[in-house]
Order: sequence, then C-alpha cells, then structure tokens
Amino acid sequence: MLDIATAYNKYIFLGNEFLTWIWFLIEREKDIAAIIESKEPVSLEIGNSIVLENNLGDKATEKISIKGDKAGLEEGTTALRKGAFVTELNLLCKMGEEEEYKFTIKGESFNITGLKTPSTQTTKSEDELEGMILEKAYLLLKVTQVIDTLFLKYIEQRISDDWKSEGLQDINTWIHG
Repeated sequence: MLDIATAYNKYIFLGNEFLTWIWFLIEREKDIAAIIESKEPVSLEIGNSIVLENNLGDKATEKISIKGDKAGLEEGTTALRKGAFVTELNLLCKMGEEEEYKFTIKGESFNITGLKTPSTQTTKSEDELEGMILEKAYLLLKVTQVIDTLFLKYIEQRISDDWKSEGLQDINTWIHG
C-alpha cells in the first residue's frame, strides 16, 4: 500500500488532467446532462478565470492566468499546445431552468472555492431556519454530485483501453485544431 505522500505525488496529475478534460468537454458539449445521466438539463461554461501551468523542466514552471468576464481563451489554448494543463478553473454550472452555480475548482486538491449557489429565501423566524439550512445543504450536494459524476466519467474514460486511441486523440485534435 502506498503511503499518502507517495500516492499524492504519483497521482497529482489527475486533477489537472480532469480540469483540462472539463474545458474540452465544455467546448464539445453544451448540455452535459447525458454524460452525467441527469434528467434535467445541465450545462457548464468557463467562468471569469482559468489558470494553466506548464512544467518546463529543471523545476521551472510557467503559469498562465486568464481573468475577466470577457477574457478570450486564445492564450490558454496556446499554452495547451505547448504542453500546459489547467490547474484552476472557474465554472458556471446551470441546472434546470433557473439554478445557477458559480465556483472555482483547484486541480491539485479538488477544492471547490467561492461557491455561489442559487439564492434561497431568507427568514427571521427560528422555526424556518432549519429548513433554510437544509435547502442550502441540498444545493451544495447537487453541484458536488455533478462534479463527482464528471470525475467518475473522466476516470472511466481515462482507464479504458480506448483512452490513447480515442479520448486522448480527441483532446489533442481539439487542442491543435
């Protein structure tokens, strides 16, 4: 059995590959409901920031940050062509007709930060406080289930026999246009 530090160092690439795969998925699929087997429409969009890193060897790393609501992703695509991976990705997730979530995922740790869920009703009554907390917990669960399911689908594809001939080839075709 691997100790935690060894396992961490051995599989650290998975989170960054996953975020790069999500970007690829967003560019290819507008509605990801079929991929995650959801009954309601689910879509993802790149939010207002994306961070890429390219290991240049000799412990040198090139970091590319793209920020802004209307920022173009051409620089990010160029970085991918040079061998970079997405290390941090801000996403906008829409579920159903009205639910909209905004959050950032970090590839190294899978931490979800800055999560903004759809607004919920506010109350000053202590009797309704428990219901509000449960509703907020439910909304958090919904968005984490989408990310967990996407990660499961990515891992299933990544370990399949077809990964090098199909999955990886599709991503390379997308990157090199």
